[in-house]
Amino acid sequence: MGRTFASLKYHNYRVWFFAALIANTGTWMQRIAQDWLVIHDLTDNDAFAVGVVTALQFLPVLFIMPVAGALADRFDKRKMVFLTQLGMMVLALGLGALVLTGAANVVNVSIFALLLGVVAAFDGPPRLTFISELVPPRSLPNAVGLNSMCFNIARLIGPAVAGGLISLVGTGWVFIINGAMFLATLSALLVMRANEFHPAPVAEKKESTLQGIRHGMAYVSKRSDLLLIFCVVGIASCLALNNQLTTAAMSTSVFDRGAGEFGIVGSILAVGSLSGAIHGARRTRQPRVRSVVGAIFGLGVAMTVNALMPVFWLYTITLIPIGYFMLVMLTGANTAVQMSTAPEMRGRVVALYQTVNQGVTPLGALLVGWISNALGARWGVGIGAIGCFVAVLGAYVWGRQKWDVEVHYRIRNPLHLEILGPLEHGQEPEPGASSESASAERSGETERKNRDNKGGDARQEGGGASAS
Repeated sequence: MGRTFASLKYHNYRVWFFAALIANTGTWMQRIAQDWLVIHDLTDNDAFAVGVVTALQFLPVLFIMPVAGALADRFDKRKMVFLTQLGMMVLALGLGALVLTGAANVVNVSIFALLLGVVAAFDGPPRLTFISELVPPRSLPNAVGLNSMCFNIARLIGPAVAGGLISLVGTGWVFIINGAMFLATLSALLVMRANEFHPAPVAEKKESTLQGIRHGMAYVSKRSDLLLIFCVVGIASCLALNNQLTTAAMSTSVFDRGAGEFGIVGSILAVGSLSGAIHGARRTRQPRVRSVVGAIFGLGVAMTVNALMPVFWLYTITLIPIGYFMLVMLTGANTAVQMSTAPEMRGRVVALYQTVNQGVTPLGALLVGWISNALGARWGVGIGAIGCFVAVLGAYVWGRQKWDVEVHYRIRNPLHLEILGPLEHGQEPEPGASSESASAERSGETERKNRDNKGGDARQEGGGASAS
């Protein structure tokens, strides 16, 4: 089996991968159907209404996900994921019934979005960290990359299928079909082999949930590399990752397209996302902070170009690099956070990362929706580009102050922009060696120290998710 698909040789991961592919496809179908239901069926192209529904769906992340992370470090992740997947199945079927009976309106759809957000907030940390128990530690970068690939294959298929189904049978049946597709993940969790798990150390159960959250925050506060990832990804997520909203607004208000074309737009974006996910799956070692920041810079450039496109086909084509850089950023950040964190702290740290990554979405959705209504949909995309450039500038200033960084640029692979640095104390890497090997050594040493320290405190800033 090739390097890209290496983790599929493990039975439990293979079962989960294909089940998640089915469920994720249904989830993307529901996302498209929900946006179309609000912007087309229940309102007159009101982007702000879509922003409100999106905000309500992601708002619970701010309050619930840290709690879910603490619970994920203390309890059986498989059981937690089973319950949350079952909850999302019930909500999808309920929303479908609401639409099919003609009872749907913006208010009750918003309530369902909020409830889905609550369940999804409990689902995120155990589901993401559960991946680390399905493969050996050495295979985690590949497994995380494949997980992103699975999500984006579904993102490629789901919107196109949703667009066709909406045109044929309406949004209600899309929700019903999505509910049925959760049977795949529920079945997969039941047929996994218990003797092939790679369980992580668990946090002490005598520790309260609140204490667990505080310990997670203290751990992150001592890690300047994690803090930087949290900040730059948070800014980009807030302003640049409102693709559901911006593609709906651009498709309807700028280019006057219907449900079929709207579904195709989502699939075109997924082509780029899939290529970015493949890039992540081929990674054999821990990604660096600079790769994440470089991807955010590329995302800003791509969004600037996308916002200026005069015709629909050019607009759709320029969604491909947006999807690519978006996934290089997210996969790199997710892998760096998971691999550089002590196993017994992983659930809490991933939960805090997801809180920043997803929890700012409600604020961004409201702002981008308001800007799209007030200034036009193109400005909704443009504010995302501005946010990316602000994040990169902030990372540069941070690097100059914390790591004595020197920033250079080079194109190494097609569409792959790297930021070279930080160079600790101004030391240039040896010719031909690059700072990658030194980075890996520092990362490995930090991980060993983390294991030796029971609390897993990484006291040396710049360790873990390599700063160089």
